[in-house]
Order: sequence, then structure tokens, then C-alpha cells
Amino acid sequence: MKRFLILAALALILPLAASAQGTSDPLEKDFATRTSLALDYRIVKGFHLEAAYELRTENNLSKIDRHQASLGLSYKFTDWLKAGADYIFIYRQGASAWEPRHRADAYLTFDYKFGFWRLSLREQLRYTHKTQDLNPYQENRNPLTLKSRLKLQYKGWLNLEPYAAFEVRNTLNAPSFTADWNDVAKSYSNYEFLGYKDIYINRLRGTLGIEWTLSPHSALDIYTHLDSCRDKDIDTNKKGTKLKSFTWSRTLIPTFGLGYTFSF
Repeated sequence: MKRFLILAALALILPLAASAQGTSDPLEKDFATRTSLALDYRIVKGFHLEAAYELRTENNLSKIDRHQASLGLSYKFTDWLKAGADYIFIYRQGASAWEPRHRADAYLTFDYKFGFWRLSLREQLRYTHKTQDLNPYQENRNPLTLKSRLKLQYKGWLNLEPYAAFEVRNTLNAPSFTADWNDVAKSYSNYEFLGYKDIYINRLRGTLGIEWTLSPHSALDIYTHLDSCRDKDIDTNKKGTKLKSFTWSRTLIPTFGLGYTFSF
């Protein structure tokens, strides 16, 4: 019961979406895939070293979105608490060139088991460093996000474990501004850049999947998820003194994923 109360309390502590002016762009739709290979090495009981490679596609399979490689450590303190940290190198295809990015994650996972079921809550803090040229008044070079995922998994079908998950992603330091909208002139005035302190929910994700244990050392993860993204699209001059436009970009992205993990 104590663990259940911890999970319930943490699930309620989610940042609220911030409200702001702006119109919504037309809803865009895409189809993406993810394919990954992971290695899991147990250093000692409860302490693991993990490495992985992932390939992502987008634009309805017509474009390679990124290659990414990760290296991380995790430690299971008890049967209900696990912590970990990862470094991820991303080589992403931008509008005109391939762009490297650096990312670091830290997370806590809380588990509650009842019968053949396992309910888990993961809170993940993510830092990303972007290396490409960008307008700093439109986009933060070092975004910080918080991802909260609730996952329910059934472990009663021998080597098959179906699961469902729901995740909320919050941006914690997006560009923030104030401005007055003139409906007659169709333009903004009294624009002021306030720094990187805008907080809002910018993605909801639902996932259905199944983990298939092939042997004591290998497993497949087959899943599909649906992302509903809503981001602030800000257009300013390069000095950040004039706001040209502000809209909400909206995207719906179904994704199919396949991951293979080898443990030793």
C-alpha cells in the first residue's frame, strides 16, 4: 500500500500547460519507425551497464531522421525503486545537413507489483545540446524536458509480456515573451523577450507493445505508439526585438518500433 501511495502521489505531480496567445497551424500527420539494438551487462547484482544503437525514420519512411548511440548505467535499489543515467549522441538529418546533438538523461522508476501485473512510474529529466545554427530567440540551444510515463505490464503469459503506457512530456525552459496582438493590423507590438522560462506540455504519447523473451539472454520489444505534439512556433528577427509571428504547430505521429536486447 505504501508503494501504491508513492506512485499515485508522483503521478499527480505534473507541470501544467501554460496558456498563451497564438493561432494553430493545420494538423500535420506523419508515420515513423524506430529500430534498435541494445546490450545489457550486469556488473554486479542490481548494477547494469547498458549500450544501444537506434535508427529512426520519418516522412512516411522516406527520410532517415537520425542515428543515435547511447551509453548508460542503472541501479536497482529495491524491488520497487530503480535509478539510471544515460549519455546519448545523436546524428540528426536537418533541413540542409546532418547535425550532431548531445543528450543526457537521468531517471527514477517506481514499481508496484500485484499478481501477474506490474505498474510502474518513470520520471525522466532530459538535457539536450543542439550544435546547429539557430535563432536563440526562437529556440533554446539547451532545452530541458521532464517526461512522466505510467506503464502497466502483464507478466502471466510465459515468455510474452504485453503492456500499455501513457507519457506526458513537459518543456521546462522554452523561449518566453510578452507581446500585444493588434487584430486590425494583424501584427504584434510591445514585444519583449523574457528568457528561457516558458513551461508547457508539448507531447502526449500512448503506447501498446509486447516484450517477447527469446532466451535467458535475449528479448524483442515490439510496439506502436501515437504522439500528439503541440509546440510553440515563434518567428522573430535575429536580434529578438520584433515578433513576426507566433503559432502553435500540431503534429500527429504514429510510430512502429522494434527493439532487440542481449543481456550478459
